[in-house]
Amino acid sequence: MSKIVAVVAEARGGKVKKPSLEAVSAARELAGKCGGEVVVLVAGAGLDPAKTELARSGAARVVALESPVLASYSGDGYCAVLVEALEPLAPAAVLMPHTAMGKDLMPRISAALGTGLVSDVTALHFDDGRFGATKPVFAGKAYQKSYMERTPFMATLRPNNFEARAGGGGAAVETRAPALTQEMLKAIVADVVSASSGSVPLSEAKVVVAGGRGLKGPEHWHLLEELAQAFGPGVAAVGATRAIVDAGWRPHDEQVGQTGKTVAPTLYIAAGLSGAIQHIAGMRTARYIVAINKDKDAPIFKVADYGIVGDVFEVLPALTAAVKQALA
Repeated sequence: MSKIVAVVAEARGGKVKKPSLEAVSAARELAGKCGGEVVVLVAGAGLDPAKTELARSGAARVVALESPVLASYSGDGYCAVLVEALEPLAPAAVLMPHTAMGKDLMPRISAALGTGLVSDVTALHFDDGRFGATKPVFAGKAYQKSYMERTPFMATLRPNNFEARAGGGGAAVETRAPALTQEMLKAIVADVVSASSGSVPLSEAKVVVAGGRGLKGPEHWHLLEELAQAFGPGVAAVGATRAIVDAGWRPHDEQVGQTGKTVAPTLYIAAGLSGAIQHIAGMRTARYIVAINKDKDAPIFKVADYGIVGDVFEVLPALTAAVKQALA
């Protein structure tokens, strides 16, 4: 069996997305257990910054599939060039972050390679010569451990769940120009609309400040935004419950929960939300959970590491002031 652990990295605007660096670190740990090496593949256009960063990630090799045709993401196009690059490597395992791109691309690659896929993984294993993974199931109420039956073992990794460790050194970088034309692509992502150019994506944020119906109206949402901003640029993001999104207070891309986004930040602040199981399913793997609710019997306190029984309109400004003071 091959000892290569491959990582499909995601680059946007030529730069590597943070969850991809987390996947490389996870791959390095897995390769250490099986006595293998890490090979990173990245597809796109204008990849010089990504190649430089990935070369320092601790991987043994970096393969860049670079073409103007790949400037915009295309599921079928990216799948074709990555499968073409993966097949000669015959990797034992292939990893990718569980991002929007990973959710779309990895099932295509696994189908093309004739193997299975474990998605939204929170832990990786190598036991008795077999690769395995652990993932939450039943809305986070239990964890399922799966082992490889076919080669390669493939998994998408939950962002913020694996630490991106500094690699050092310089990996060999190979740049290839895939034989791909625009006419070969069935569809492309023409545009990516971001709510704010300066905001950190919800699934990548180290701190998530989420609100529920206890905020009483969208006009009070600034209390959450001010707390998120207090942590500094690129650190915190604002989330919401399904009830808030359904009421039209906030856009769907801020929804955390079973029918929204799953997040695993270092710190999750739940303000004025009761803690319905559908919401808890999307945030219970946060390292630390702080709950703020005036109802001492709210279900959110059952999963919280720290609880504040109080009025969010009093607690949030005080917490914002404390964070600013601590970081000053």
